[in-house]
Parts: sequence; structure tokens; C-alpha cells
Amino acid sequence: MSLVTPLNTQPALLNVSNLCVSYGQVDALHNIDLSLKKGQLVTVIGPNGAGKTTLLSAIMGMLPSRGTIRFDGENHGHASVEGLVSKGLGLVPEKRELFASMAVEDNLKLGAFLRYRKGDGSYKITLEEIYSLFPRLWERRHQQAGTLSGGERQMLAIGRAMMSQPKLLMLDEPSLGLAPLITREIFKIFNDLRNQGVSILLVEQNARAALNVADYAYVLEGGKVSLQGPAHELANDSRVIDAYLGIASKHQERLTG
Repeated sequence: MSLVTPLNTQPALLNVSNLCVSYGQVDALHNIDLSLKKGQLVTVIGPNGAGKTTLLSAIMGMLPSRGTIRFDGENHGHASVEGLVSKGLGLVPEKRELFASMAVEDNLKLGAFLRYRKGDGSYKITLEEIYSLFPRLWERRHQQAGTLSGGERQMLAIGRAMMSQPKLLMLDEPSLGLAPLITREIFKIFNDLRNQGVSILLVEQNARAALNVADYAYVLEGGKVSLQGPAHELANDSRVIDAYLGIASKHQERLTG
């Protein structure tokens, strides 16, 4: 008898309801509803300026917002970013925000700072798991982070976030600035993480690559959800094909092959 709970019966790990964010008089997000279950990879796609990064920042508690955000059964309320990280929320920002002058291994260990402060020495086991997942980080563990290639920096940013053992890993435009082959490698890692039970919220402009790995997808346009559904269905939806998967993005096919 399987001990794994079927995905469609899993409780919601993240539940966003009527989320609104404003910059002064400008509304950036309008009544966003979004849900993600444990073990699921959900993607949010859309053009530049659609509000994708704003959405992640609001969920992470970095921006004031209206509406309801429930994570792992609890209402966000006015929790601090540090408090949300300690509860299992992890974010890999678009700019990666690594400490360039510090060694790769020191960057990774910083990701486990809250665990270390609590006296949790098992972060060393997690470090070995990260090196197993990203062998190149092991090879470059004594190098300064600023000397890494773009793909290696992205691996380091993901690895650092994983060091806190997040219940939900949020990723903001992870393919930005990466070569096609590196992008394909990174997305295969996302698929591996999902298969290991890691829950992922992936914000991505590369719709083709995102829909190829996701379970469920939301299309964000003008700060509103314009479409949503199982990723494989949206990948075959004429509206999504015309807007994101047509001739203009044909080159993206080599990222998902």
C-alpha cells in the first residue's frame, strides 16, 4: 500500500485570496487568487510588467498588500520575512543577490543561518545533498561567488535557498540571462526537486520551458490572472500559443527538448 498521498487530495500549502498590491496610486496586482498544493510545481507566466515579481514579493512579506495569504495552514498576518523563512518559505530572487566576495560554501552556509542559530547541526547533511545535486558547486566551493558563470550563480542561489529546507521554494525568473543549454539543465533540476516532493512556485517569462515542467499554471497580465489551468492544457490553449508560444518564442523549444 502506498504511503504517498495523491497530489489531488493534498491540502493547500499556499492559498492566496483577493491579493492586491499598489504602488502609490497605481494598482500592481488586482484580486489575485492562487493556490499551490504540497509537492506541486505551479508556474506563473506572463509578459514583463505583468506583476509576477510583485506577486512573489508580496507572498514573501516584502511588500504591503491587501487580501489573504495563508501558508501551511496559517494566515500570514504581518509576519516578518525572517519569520516566514523560519516557517519554511524560501525565495530565489531574480538578481540572485549572492555575496560576491564570499566563497561558494560560505554563501551556502548562510542559507542555513536560522537552522544554525537554533542549534540544528543537520544543515551539514543538507550541504552534502546540495553538492550532490549541484556537483559544480562542490568543485567551486572555495571560489568566490563573484567568479562563477551565470548558470553557476543560479545554481548557488537555488542551493542557498534549499539550505533552509523550505516547504515552498519560490523562484523569480530563474532562466533570465542564461544560455539555452544551461536553462534546460536548471529546469531539469526543478523537475527533479518536484519529484523529490519539493513544492515550487515558479515565476517565469519563458512560458514554453515553464509549462513543460509545471503541474498547474497561471497567466498574469496587467496585474490580473487572465487564464489558469493544468499546465499541459494551457500549453495547448490557442490564446497561450498565440501570445507566448508562437513564432516569436519558437527559439524556446530548444530549452525544453
